[in-house]
Amino acid sequence: MPAPAHIISKIGDPIFAVFIGLSAAAMRINREEKELGRSTQQTIDAGLRRIGISRSSDSAPTKN
Repeated sequence: MPAPAHIISKIGDPIFAVFIGLSAAAMRINREEKELGRSTQQTIDAGLRRIGISRSSDSAPTKN
């Protein structure tokens, strides 16, 4: 009996692989940043700034 060609499906396998790879990279980056004394929120904010996405709550003017 031959081995199956795909674990999930022809389309699902690459999507699953990308998801696992991105998750592993995010966990590694977060772990390294925590070793440097940064919080998870600081790491997320720095990553969003790096790719050019500003958080709406940070850029909104405050009312006094």
